[in-house]
Amino acid sequence: MRVLAIVHQRDAGPGVFGDAIRSRGGVELDSWLRAEIDSPPADPAGYDAVLTFGGAMHVDHEERHPWLREEKELLAQLLDRGVPLLGVCLGAQLLAEAAGATPRRASEPEIGWHRVVLTAEGADDPLLGPLAPGFEAFQWHSYEFPLPPGATPLARSDVCLQAYRLDRSAWGIQFHAEVSPADAEAWIADYRSDEDAVRIGIDPEELRRRTRDSIAAWNALGTELCARFVEAADR
Repeated sequence: MRVLAIVHQRDAGPGVFGDAIRSRGGVELDSWLRAEIDSPPADPAGYDAVLTFGGAMHVDHEERHPWLREEKELLAQLLDRGVPLLGVCLGAQLLAEAAGATPRRASEPEIGWHRVVLTAEGADDPLLGPLAPGFEAFQWHSYEFPLPPGATPLARSDVCLQAYRLDRSAWGIQFHAEVSPADAEAWIADYRSDEDAVRIGIDPEELRRRTRDSIAAWNALGTELCARFVEAADR
């Protein structure tokens, strides 16, 4: 089995998802740093599954990052081919747009730990179902995805939709189930580069303390979620 990870910045890669994939026997993981390298390691349509991750750029920043438009087109092609997909944060927004939705600014940013509650459909979902009725999630986003046409809503927070499924082979999640301890620390240390984080007045020391207390359990949740995705893709 071959899996492709589309990475948009160096401190927002597969994280513990990569660990979950590599620990599964017979699975090869390739990584494509999309913002820096134009060509993928191999034809994305030839992979058994594709994951696309987060980044500081926004889904509508195509003028600043022309490759965003190209990635949306690629994800639409992979959807049409039925390639199993998992989008995280920005990746989920790109996937939602490829499926016909129009991501937009959320009513307010979610940065830090926020409650996510599963829908009735989410409780029966092969990826998210084991997390019912809900969980505290590590978040870092200012945009949201509306539900794509024909998609199933799986989870929500007080602010926005948090997860959806397209058919039986593609998922988008807004929360950062993949984030490693090192990447979470890096984001918090660099929070001033995010004008929304500054504007809402996050307390970096409190966020760092809460994250250090919660990250081990959160990483276990993320590892298991990714393992369920790989199992579903393999089927």
